[in-house]
Amino acid sequence: ELMETMPKSLAAATGLDALTHAVEGYITKGANLMSDMFHLEAIKLIFANLEKAVNKKDPAAIEKMSYAQYIAGMGFSNVGLGIVHSMAHQLGAVYDTPHGIANAMLLPYVMKFNGKVCADKFKDILVALGEDVKGLTKTQVIEKFVEKIRALSKAVGVTQTIADYGCKKEDIEMLSQKAMDD
Repeated sequence: ELMETMPKSLAAATGLDALTHAVEGYITKGANLMSDMFHLEAIKLIFANLEKAVNKKDPAAIEKMSYAQYIAGMGFSNVGLGIVHSMAHQLGAVYDTPHGIANAMLLPYVMKFNGKVCADKFKDILVALGEDVKGLTKTQVIEKFVEKIRALSKAVGVTQTIADYGCKKEDIEMLSQKAMDD
């Protein structure tokens, strides 16, 4: 009932935060067979249901999003997260950027960077989402995955950039150091 009454922006932010939990948990060095099972299922549920949950307030999609958020948490609480969250924490602390929005803004960029070492994991995710990846190069797999993330964010109305929250070029070094400390 609570999720059905959330404002669209909050529902989108929490759903994209859950996606970030699942993706980061899936690609982290600590990932294992059990956590991979949780994270892949959460990713599938989020891609299949977030837009309907946010834009249409579809009760079945909202229920599936609650499962997705829960099982993503079960996974990452055992293996940790990654630099998206470390960086998002800094945007929240310095600019009061909502956590889920910060994650959504950063996720595509970090995944493009991380893809250099985990494109095989991205390929697994794309296959789990029903995408045809036959014949794709490593670079194409990364681009296809990043584009899916961007498209989902846009579909639920998250189109902001870090500049929209006041981040300036001269702040990047300080934010980077704080993220590394995190």
